[in-house]
Amino acid sequence: MRAFIFPGQGSQSVGMGKALSDASAVAREVFAEVDEALGQNLYRLMSEGPADDLLLTENAQPAIMANAIATLRVLEKEGGVRLADKADYVAGHSLGEYSALCAAGALDLATTARLLRLRGRAMQAAVPVGEGAMAALLGTDLEKAQVIAGAAVDAILAEGGAELVCTVANDNDPGQVVISGHRAAIERAIALARDLGAKRAVLLPVSAPFHCPLMQPAAEAMEAALLDADLRAPLVPVFANVDAVAVADPGVIRTSLVRQVTGMVRWRESVLAMQGAGVERFVEFGGKVLAPMVKRTAADVETVSVVTMDDIEALVKVM
Repeated sequence: MRAFIFPGQGSQSVGMGKALSDASAVAREVFAEVDEALGQNLYRLMSEGPADDLLLTENAQPAIMANAIATLRVLEKEGGVRLADKADYVAGHSLGEYSALCAAGALDLATTARLLRLRGRAMQAAVPVGEGAMAALLGTDLEKAQVIAGAAVDAILAEGGAELVCTVANDNDPGQVVISGHRAAIERAIALARDLGAKRAVLLPVSAPFHCPLMQPAAEAMEAALLDADLRAPLVPVFANVDAVAVADPGVIRTSLVRQVTGMVRWRESVLAMQGAGVERFVEFGGKVLAPMVKRTAADVETVSVVTMDDIEALVKVM
């Protein structure tokens, strides 16, 4: 059994999609459709930069999705490998869940692009710049990360400070967990991390504290947008980030996407759940970020990352 998986924010880079666009009219059609949906030349930003503009959440989210979907569409239309025939499940990390739903036909491409533009803007607007932060705790599992996050909040309260948010945002794999919340609490967690069992703690270069309760205004914005969106049953079930279970009902998917904005990305659990459902091969589209996480979580599965035309041609031969 196979799962097609789609990366989240952090996988963007200037030049993304250019080689694929140069080689394939199918890829160019995807990028043109996204540009039209957004009223913006996003593809030019993806291929030429500047990097600072591409890093903006409102640009990065639809760009990463467009790159992933272009890669899949080339595989399907030029390689003759259809997701409906070759994938048993789809999944994506954070915004990648939207890519997964688009790939599986639950959302059309234009709608997905517009939803991700709105999602990026709403997440950025939810917390004033500088008030929130995120940090990666390395060499740490979920339980230790939760202890570290709680200890940071307790330490600030013990000093007479206000109760701040510091919570797990992404459970990526057995040795990498990301925390999110108020900057002061995240900085305190970094200071405490090594003494509480982490090998290393790194402040992440992000502009907002994603996947924590501070994102509630963004969740409300997405709830309204998703109510208006034409969301259909996917061709294959999607493993939802927030529950790490396979879902196919459009109403359940809508609710999961709203909860995902403030909830933890349970990627490690999702990988284990997919493996438990019989998945032996994970195919990542548009990045090389998730495959290593999968291997660290489920060492006895096969992974492949598909980014270039050479990757696509190699995949066709073994599908």
